[in-house]
Amino acid sequence: MAHRILVVDDEADITALVAYHLARAGYRVSTASNGHEALAAAKEERPDVVVLDLMIPGLSGFEVLAELRKRDETRDVGVIMLTARGEEADRLEGLSLGADDYLTKPFSPAELTLRVQALLRRLGAPAVASGSTFSAGPLTLDRVAHRVSLHGEELNLTATEYNLLLLLIERRGRVQSRPQLLETVWEAQPDIQTRTVDMHVQRLRTKLGEVGEMIETVRGFGYRFKAADRAKRST
Repeated sequence: MAHRILVVDDEADITALVAYHLARAGYRVSTASNGHEALAAAKEERPDVVVLDLMIPGLSGFEVLAELRKRDETRDVGVIMLTARGEEADRLEGLSLGADDYLTKPFSPAELTLRVQALLRRLGAPAVASGSTFSAGPLTLDRVAHRVSLHGEELNLTATEYNLLLLLIERRGRVQSRPQLLETVWEAQPDIQTRTVDMHVQRLRTKLGEVGEMIETVRGFGYRFKAADRAKRST
């Protein structure tokens, strides 16, 4: 069955162009031109990915994104946000609210299609067969169930946050540069702004609480998950 993509933008020409390219790539595409339409469509159609412009009438893209992450039926949906070129504050706010990726306008529809494909691969990444769980203090990551728990309570992580944490844990004790993380987790070229990585790490640390300190910043290079004595794997 084809993946469903919801495109939200109030510029009809952009919406039509994006929808055309995504449909040509084999996706089932629906559109919305304002925030209220976007939330209604997301509830009714349950898209796999939402391509969300931040500057839309009614509810803003930020409000739509926050609501998507709040609702049980849409909290795991992939979100790629569209921002005006140079508006770094918008990108940072969107990432802090739970967006998985972003593109600045003007953008290439072909690149957007590739970003959608990469995000769908992350969302549907298969579970790892061996070493199914990993524990670090009160944190437990179950790679078969694709679930992370803290003090026995499941954490609400986005697909990108989960894959970022999983990669750092799998490579614990080894420093991962920002370009490495972009290439592996985001499947993006390293010349994309590495601030994307920093914002996701910051949000992940917040959700992990006291365990967040196990994600160490290696100044001028990247991040590392603490190794050995405080962490253990079980099968």
